[in-house]
Amino acid sequence: MTGSSYLKPEVLARAEALGLKARRIVEGLRVGDHKSPYKGFSVEFVQHREYVPGDDIRHIDWKSYGRSDRYTIKQYEQETNFTAHLLVDASNSMRYGSGPSNKLEYAKLLAASLAYLILRQRDAVGLRVFNTEVVAELPPSSQLGHLNSLTRTLEEIQPQERTAIAPLLDRVADQVRRRGIVILISDCFEEVEPLLTGLRHLRFRGHEVILFHILHHDEVEFPLDGNIRFVALEGMEELLTQPHLIRPAYLRLVQQYLRDLRKGCEASGVDYVQMLTNRALGNALAEYLARRLQTS
Repeated sequence: MTGSSYLKPEVLARAEALGLKARRIVEGLRVGDHKSPYKGFSVEFVQHREYVPGDDIRHIDWKSYGRSDRYTIKQYEQETNFTAHLLVDASNSMRYGSGPSNKLEYAKLLAASLAYLILRQRDAVGLRVFNTEVVAELPPSSQLGHLNSLTRTLEEIQPQERTAIAPLLDRVADQVRRRGIVILISDCFEEVEPLLTGLRHLRFRGHEVILFHILHHDEVEFPLDGNIRFVALEGMEELLTQPHLIRPAYLRLVQQYLRDLRKGCEASGVDYVQMLTNRALGNALAEYLARRLQTS
């Protein structure tokens, strides 16, 4: 295992015990653990088809022949390895928070943990780090040594620029031809509808999509008091005010935004996972993986 500070044994052990299995059909390159759209001759029976010259006679269903006097071949659904694409938001809004509650640090820890889990399963994982554009990219690989490159890339990333998620999702949907799993890790500092349109584009292309929505608890609970100067992390705006004066309106807007995003994801078949940075990642990730197992 790489010595990266983003690989926490207490997080990895729980995640590895639960695993990350593809829920939907994926297109892999070799036999593995996940459903493939290609029909083969192993694992799970799907249907019969008529025998044609050149078929392996070992796959003839002789019982069916005895009933119908026709040669038929049993077809099975292959299992395959999936490719996961990690999309990590490194825009300025991810700077919020200090220490382990910093949103970008939490996102990096989550991305590294998922990459480790995927590679340990012998699946492949790639990485794109983005703000207004892709600032770092690693192509997918299933080699365990790929983890060193991935964690090193995460360690070097510093937040900058604004968020531009929707254009990235459209590019990924157009560029990635094989169906796999796309995992977006972001604070979703963007309008809901363009974001949902990008997520739907990925689903239309046949990808399974997971959105890990990274939020600091200040953003959700707004527990601030006194006279505070608010500085926009993705703009030059500043506001000096007393939080209690704007708290009701702020909370109303935030809760509406979260409801719209969650409902939009559910309607589009996207896994929406809210991750608050004041919660231990090991607990939050294990809870999500356990829930996936129950609904697979």
